[in-house]
Amino acid sequence: DGVLMFQQVPLVEIDGMKMVQTRAILSYIAGKYNLYGNDLKERALIDMYVEGITDLMQMILVFPFSPPEAKEKNLDSIKERAANRYFPVFEKVLKEHDRDFLVGNKFSWADVQLIEAILAVEEKIPTVLSGFPQLQAFKIRMSNMPTIKKFLQPGSPRKPPPDECYIETVLKILKI
Repeated sequence: DGVLMFQQVPLVEIDGMKMVQTRAILSYIAGKYNLYGNDLKERALIDMYVEGITDLMQMILVFPFSPPEAKEKNLDSIKERAANRYFPVFEKVLKEHDRDFLVGNKFSWADVQLIEAILAVEEKIPTVLSGFPQLQAFKIRMSNMPTIKKFLQPGSPRKPPPDECYIETVLKILKI
């Protein structure tokens, strides 16, 4: 009926709007719930961090759909980029900022994205944080926040990694 502006999901109905496009949805929710910084400078930092994390998450999201012969190479690529490109940036930010959160001194959308990326990479490479003490401490802090702790409990709405049935279904739909 034309609700999907670009004929694709996601679609979120919120505050009387039908919103599409992931970044627009997340940006709106972050603004609505005061997770988008206190001023324009903080918002720019949050945007930069979120975009960097999104680049890493793209690799993780497509990994399950890699052909079997490419899995090991793609996993090595995720490990290399996480350990040498993305995680060092956030390790440095947390160390130099010397606060519990990435921006300012309060929880933001960037913190949510980073904890999700850490957990997603650790699902594939459990030792990936071994050289990152700031990120290890960040993960513990974030994982112990009441709402995040509840979300991470077994049976929560956190989506598990795709299983073989899901992967086969997606590949069949996409005719790959």
